[in-house]
Amino acid sequence: MRWQMGRRSENVEDRRGMSATRVAVGGGLGTVILVVVALLLGVNPQELLQQMPASQSATETASRPRSPEEDQLGQFVSVVLADTEDVWRAQFQSRGRQYREPKLVLFTEQVQSACGFASAAVGPFYCPGDEKVYIDLEFYRELQDRFGAPGDFAQAYVIAHEVGHHVQNLLGISEKVHAMQQRVSEEEANDLSVRLELQADFFAGVWAYHAQKMRNILEPGDIEEALGAANAIGDDRLQKQARGYVVPDSFTHGTSAQRVRWFRRGFETGDMSQGDTFSAGNL
Repeated sequence: MRWQMGRRSENVEDRRGMSATRVAVGGGLGTVILVVVALLLGVNPQELLQQMPASQSATETASRPRSPEEDQLGQFVSVVLADTEDVWRAQFQSRGRQYREPKLVLFTEQVQSACGFASAAVGPFYCPGDEKVYIDLEFYRELQDRFGAPGDFAQAYVIAHEVGHHVQNLLGISEKVHAMQQRVSEEEANDLSVRLELQADFFAGVWAYHAQKMRNILEPGDIEEALGAANAIGDDRLQKQARGYVVPDSFTHGTSAQRVRWFRRGFETGDMSQGDTFSAGNL
């Protein structure tokens, strides 16, 4: 991916190396999070983190010095975020809307968000409460080593997917879906979650399409890297690895094939209107 000459975003909050301490936390949510994240990427923090008791709080201490490699990865993330800002600002303007840029928070091990206190074990996530994307960049090592999805564009895809959730939030899609989930069965709620996640994959593809047109960011093999990441984190593949079998009714993010299909559709069309996963009969 050609990123070195790209614009750096001003919307990055770098909390790496800062130590967050949780206070007055009750219940067993930590265990639940660890189990869920063993299977999923980009958990919905509204369904998990907001279950924390209201009495919790967090404090953060000064950050430690960072290595040159860590600094470079921070720069990379800043450029990818800037590319998403440029693409979605233009897309919203073309539809007579204003794009509100999200913040991206880099953290180490644990973090406090408007959605609650989170361990890095939850993976990258978007919190609609503060309109911020959260990521511990150690996840990229896991993406490569555990999930077998290396490459800088695979890393960019992760950010673009979470920004896709921000787009859904701005368009009012997330709120409608979450309201519907409260009125249906668990199986139906899971299906809605899958459709929400697949649309975020689609939006990641739309971003890649327009970023390429605007700044020629792609190098040979980049799209294959993104597709490899989408394939690696499908519910079916992750459940097979963790349990030895799959339970389709429990899927919340979509199968590997579905995630690849919707990212590819976004990249091939570049058209936001082509990503209505909620009306699609065959995902």
